[in-house]
Amino acid sequence: MARGRARRTPLLSVCLVAALPLLSACASLIPEPPASPSEPPPVLADTPRPYTPRPSTAPEAAAPPIPATPNPTLPAPPLPEGAATAAAAGVVPGPEYNELGIRPEQAANALKAFRISCPSVQRRIDASGLTQPGEWAESCAAAESWPDRDAGNFFSRYFGTVQVGNGAAFVTGYFEPEIAASRTKQPGYDVPIYRRPADLIDVDLGLFSQALQGKKIRGRVEDSRFVPYYDRAEIERGALEGRGLEIAWAADAAEFFFLQVQGSGRLRLPDGSIVRIGYDSQNGRDYVGIGKLLRDRGELQPGQASMQGILDYLRADPVRGAAVMNENPSWVFFRELTGPGPLGALGVPVTGRVSLAADPKYVPLGAPVFLSLDRAEPNGLWIAQDTGGAIKGANRFDSFWGAGEEARALAGGMSARGSALLLLPRTSVARLMPQGL
Repeated sequence: MARGRARRTPLLSVCLVAALPLLSACASLIPEPPASPSEPPPVLADTPRPYTPRPSTAPEAAAPPIPATPNPTLPAPPLPEGAATAAAAGVVPGPEYNELGIRPEQAANALKAFRISCPSVQRRIDASGLTQPGEWAESCAAAESWPDRDAGNFFSRYFGTVQVGNGAAFVTGYFEPEIAASRTKQPGYDVPIYRRPADLIDVDLGLFSQALQGKKIRGRVEDSRFVPYYDRAEIERGALEGRGLEIAWAADAAEFFFLQVQGSGRLRLPDGSIVRIGYDSQNGRDYVGIGKLLRDRGELQPGQASMQGILDYLRADPVRGAAVMNENPSWVFFRELTGPGPLGALGVPVTGRVSLAADPKYVPLGAPVFLSLDRAEPNGLWIAQDTGGAIKGANRFDSFWGAGEEARALAGGMSARGSALLLLPRTSVARLMPQGL
């Protein structure tokens, strides 16, 4: 969801357990809106707006993993020094689709997701260097009318498999959270959810120098100077107040923090109605995973290394929690979604248990991906439809699990390692293999 992990991003987006440093998927149960506090919370020096303390809730648990034995990675030459794309990292040919053991229902769901991605896939320039314009045309044309029940034969006919680099995969999880919010600021709802400000400027540095091709920054103009945009702490202190940018006000700052990292979500209003919001932009500040900070400091105990454990940590001491959250300077801006959603980086809805977030420098967005991991739940065929600020590098993926309690439990503790294969159009594979990369 282009998560602001963003965002998930995706974010980012936007994961946990061993992947905790990245915090790519985060949310919590909807609490009852807090009563207006009789006294303001205590304030520590240099700690902007600590959120309203609320009663501690029962510790939450991530879903226990179902162990599995991953397929070994394929032999590959050493990664070239400085390789920054899949083409530069190199690829090796993989087995045929029919050897992967993909279940028919997985193939059918993947075909549906691939089909809706095709218009965007064919318009994009592939930053990975693995595919060229026009190489998706044949499979996309066939996908329009190919019956879902025969999806396995579709992928077998039009796609070959390749391994990028050493093929060693690391997979986390994200989902669509739902948090309590109000359209108006009132007691118990005072955490602003901002739309993108007009003074947030995107700059493509490649327009100024060939050496900066592909590099972009965000900021604002101040006294004829281009400066970094406000960071999280400055926004918490009120840098954007009074501009009418508020979409709504959240009831819980910690839950909204996780929704920002994830990159999209649902707002449940006091009357029970739902507003969906999606990633619109980010303040340009580097993402800092607070999970890694807490782990490095020894403040997370064994068993706490999950989204649920971090949320429990933040809620145990809201003043301390506010200070920790502000160590991540990144802030995500949202827009309301009125159609299907949530939307991924391709601009199409992502699908639970089907959509992956990936680094577009290593995976052509829209490409099918086969995962074989040491955790059974994410094994099988996925479609790369999203990106995330923390999802960087070859064979690094974030799996989307949908919405609801089961999705939350799976995503919150998802951390799996194994092997990954990309499914590319056969014309692409034929072009890549003879010369090697």
